[in-house]
Amino acid sequence: MKRYLEKYIQTDLKKKIVLLTGPRQAGKTTLAKMLAEAYDYFNYDNAEHRLELLEKSWDRAKPLVIFDELHKMKNWKSWLKGIYDTEKIPPAIIVTGSAKLEAYKKVGDSLAGRFFEFRLHPLDLKEIKTILGSRDLEEKLDRLLQIGGFPEPYLKGDTTYYNRWKKSHQDIILKEDMVDLENLRQITSIETLIHLLKKKIGTPISYKSLAEDLQCSDKTVKRWLAVLEALYIVFKVSPFHKNISRSLLKAPKYYFYDNGQVPDEPGKKLENLVACSLLKEMHFREDCLGEKWNLYYLKNKDGREIDFFITKKEKPVCMIEAKWSDSEKSANFSFFEKYIKVIKKVQIVKELQREKTYPDGTEIRAAKNWLSEINLD
Repeated sequence: MKRYLEKYIQTDLKKKIVLLTGPRQAGKTTLAKMLAEAYDYFNYDNAEHRLELLEKSWDRAKPLVIFDELHKMKNWKSWLKGIYDTEKIPPAIIVTGSAKLEAYKKVGDSLAGRFFEFRLHPLDLKEIKTILGSRDLEEKLDRLLQIGGFPEPYLKGDTTYYNRWKKSHQDIILKEDMVDLENLRQITSIETLIHLLKKKIGTPISYKSLAEDLQCSDKTVKRWLAVLEALYIVFKVSPFHKNISRSLLKAPKYYFYDNGQVPDEPGKKLENLVACSLLKEMHFREDCLGEKWNLYYLKNKDGREIDFFITKKEKPVCMIEAKWSDSEKSANFSFFEKYIKVIKKVQIVKELQREKTYPDGTEIRAAKNWLSEINLD
């Protein structure tokens, strides 16, 4: 299965170290092994591999060396910098990891100027359409909503299989990955935090309220949320506040990379999936094209809200509403446009009989069509 980042990584491997991060089991190792017919592979979690890495005894006759979970090595950046500065390329080097590399404090010397970083996301409808074709888009969207986009369970297409996979997936993250960043005794509380976040999809969260539920401090809740972000379990969407009167300035929303984790409420599942698709598109444009995008939401103290607000180079580009079946244009588009002039206004609707546009440029689009294209410009 050809992934959307492959050709961009292939180009960069000829001259730079490539760092490939993303959620566990999003397909990073599989993608890395598809980049060359011959490669040498080392996983830092494997004791035998760790010894071989210390010896630097990989096969330099092979065109590609893959270092998996290397960020768990003390001073891994200095180690990698020394190899690059001494031996150059080839062989090409790709480093893969299931955590944001900046989350690990023992980073050593800088790799500045020696690497490009890519973030691999699970499948979305746009990538699925490229891989599997445009037939039965509604069915493919329904599967994404229910099972999420992680390749193994999505391609299997079985809910029972997904539920078993999901438990194993979360156990690995909690019991193996998270202990590298947090005290083992706190894992149970962090697991409870995950369950609380599932109930708050699409809702601005209160650190104080979460702290009361978990019987800890606001500071601790913020640290745990940062850990969940670092391990690609959730991501944060902050409120945009520039030029909006009476705006809420602090309360962010959190969404899950795995859409199957979202409670079985259609509207929340759709909003989470749209958030995942937008973030993936923006990371792609930033990592591969060098563009700068940001994802926010809009809300004022009177409760008027737009689900997603997108900027490019800090300039407003698009407002997006996600609706399950409401095909009537949201009045909030006109309200916020008094403060922010944007190019596009799009209402994405799952159950829609007819797409339409309005004189002010607002588009009402079927979710299966818009998410399979994602046109932000």
